[in-house]
Parts: sequence; structure tokens; C-alpha cells
Amino acid sequence: MLKFAAAALVVLLSASSSGNALTDGDKTPIDYLPALAGDYFKLDSESVGRPYHIFVRLPQGYEDNPSETYPVIYLLDGDSLFPMLAPTHLFLTYDEQLPEAIVVGIAYGGFGEVNKRSIDFRTFSGEKNGNPDGPDKFLKFLKHELLPKVSSQYRTDESKRILVGQSYGGFFVLWSALQDPDLFWARIASNTSFGDERERLFSESSKSENKAGLVAIAVGTQDTQARQDFVKEWSRVWGESENAPWIVKEFVMDGGIHAATIAETYRQTLKWIFQDNASESGSQGE
Repeated sequence: MLKFAAAALVVLLSASSSGNALTDGDKTPIDYLPALAGDYFKLDSESVGRPYHIFVRLPQGYEDNPSETYPVIYLLDGDSLFPMLAPTHLFLTYDEQLPEAIVVGIAYGGFGEVNKRSIDFRTFSGEKNGNPDGPDKFLKFLKHELLPKVSSQYRTDESKRILVGQSYGGFFVLWSALQDPDLFWARIASNTSFGDERERLFSESSKSENKAGLVAIAVGTQDTQARQDFVKEWSRVWGESENAPWIVKEFVMDGGIHAATIAETYRQTLKWIFQDNASESGSQGE
């Protein structure tokens, strides 16, 4: 079912492949779902050497407020997380008074062979042959290709960039926090999967210009014990470190499972990011 939903989103939005906001005459079926309405474009990455499908949910009232800028939230695994969390964000503005945001889903276009999340998020085998690793390439794609395109095309508040990842995506979120602390104002890592690469997430962090970042790391009590132990250790080590370039907060989701708890994790972590740290913003590096 999820595979069908992801494929359907690509088809429904294919008419808006230029990356420009749709006009009334260009409406596609997805535009009649207002919680998902926005934009879509395909981005062929020079850094990675593969294309990505980029889905953009624009805030309610975006066209009516041409001078307003918005936080921008980047979702890894956009194939599944975008159709789930983009509407969730709308509800959070209704019920929790969280600020509206531009939500960007980074998708592969399927769950089969085309999906290279395991390479992009946590495959480091390139070290053996001298080639850049998957996460290195993907980080360059974010920093030099996707983020500049989104910031030039939409009215983003560049001091409020957030990266969200689940499972392997959670690994990349934490790894990127060590590699480039200032690229995002806040990061959310949910139920991180790490395999043999666990120790990389305890390596030395790159220097930060502002040390004003935020990292929310979450795990469900029904996820594996290894993942629960990792979150406790990572939170403790970086929470106590004088060299940590961000503030760390651990979230334990009572009864939470590995994948399906992401919506509640998104809710709780964003409340902490926006309501408890509203005045904390750093300038991210380009």
C-alpha cells in the first residue's frame, strides 16, 4: 500500500516538474488535497549521480503573504514520510500553535531497486577504494544542490532549517550533525539504526561557528534494546560534552515502535524545538 501511495504521488505531481509554484490552470489531482498542496520537481544530483523526487508542501496562506518567510523542514525517506508528516504539520499549527513551515520531502520514487537509502544514509565502503562514501555524497547534495535550490525558489527562513530522519535516516541525521553542525538549526533523529557504523556517531565533531543548534534524538520503548541503549548513551555522551556544538534532548516514546511512531515523535520534538527554543537560532553555513 505504501509503495502504491509513493508511486501515486509521483504520478499526480508529475505535471509540476519545473519547480515553480502551480497556477490555477496547472492544477493536478494532488492540489485538491490541501494538506499536501505545494510543488514538485525532479533534481538530478551531480554530487550523488542519481535523481531525487522533491515534494514541497507550502504553508496555508503562502500566496497571500508574499513578504513572509517560513521555517523549512527537510524529510529524509520522503517516499513515505512526506505524505504522513506534511498533513501532520498542518494539524500541529491548528492544535499546538506551532509555526507553519515549508515541508520538503526527499524521495527516491519507490521502495525497490531505485531506493538507495542504505547507501546514502550509512554506507561507508568507499573508504576502501578511495571513492567518496554514500553519506559524504548525500551531504554534498543537500548542502550544495538541494538547500540552495529550495532557498532560492521558496520564501524560507534560513535560520530555521530542520532535518528529520527515521531509522537509517536517523543515522544520517546524527552523522551530519557531527560533520556539519551549522548546516541545520535543528535535527530530529528517530529510532536510529546503526549496524557496524555505531562508533562513527561518537567521533569528534567538526567545529561550529555558533553552537546554537538543536538535536532531538528519540526512541520507542518497543524498539530493540540495542537502539534504546544507543539513544541513552549518545544523549549522555553529547549532552555532557563541553565540545558539543548543539543542545541535545532525549525523547523516549512510551509504547513507541520502530516506524509507525514517527508522527508522535515529530509532534513532541517540534514542540521542544519551536516552543522551548523559540529564541535560539543560528546562521547555517552554505
